[in-house]
Amino acid sequence: MILAAGLGTRMRPLTDRLPKPMLPIAGKPLLQHHIERLAAAGIRDLVINTHWLAEQIEDYFAAGEAFGIRISWSREPRLLETGGGICAALPMLGASPFVLVNGDVWSDYPLEQLSELTLADGVDAHLVLVDNPSHNPTGDFCLDARGMIAPQTAAPTATFSGLSLLRPQLFAGMDVPDRPFPLRDALGPAIEMGRVGGELYRGSWCDVGTLERYRQLQSSIAG
Repeated sequence: MILAAGLGTRMRPLTDRLPKPMLPIAGKPLLQHHIERLAAAGIRDLVINTHWLAEQIEDYFAAGEAFGIRISWSREPRLLETGGGICAALPMLGASPFVLVNGDVWSDYPLEQLSELTLADGVDAHLVLVDNPSHNPTGDFCLDARGMIAPQTAAPTATFSGLSLLRPQLFAGMDVPDRPFPLRDALGPAIEMGRVGGELYRGSWCDVGTLERYRQLQSSIAG
């Protein structure tokens, strides 16, 4: 699943008439890069949620044939945040663990590592973490020596990259129709129970969340 429903308010005025997933990076929409990389990793069935200027995204990618994949669209009449958006799409995602990609990150992380990963019994999620960027100095989670995510009260911390492998069961009891909530609300209890694993990735990664970081990314790729 690719999360692509946000308003992109921090990217205005670019996103006034163009949804953030359609902003160009190296000559093609950011979302297209994700789709092509997932396809290259052997993933052929995608679910993508949309909201802001949804028609532009859905018309461009259609059912995915031109990109060698099949797309199911989960359009949200109102924003459901990350967790609520996943819950709304669960009927399309099936019963097996699924790769989740935040639509506004850029990374060279090898997605086949997630698609081929087998979650151990008793583990509901695997998160890819990165070193804390300047815009998130306190981080999001901690990774212990066993490769398990620990509460942020431990040290040192790292930042969630927006890439993960999740079991649908992570959202058991939370799938109330049309209820907005962040993914962290589902991860928190699972982390407390020791059911979330992870890894620290030190390759290329960028949260394309502001105009400044978007322009920095474009410059770095062009250079």
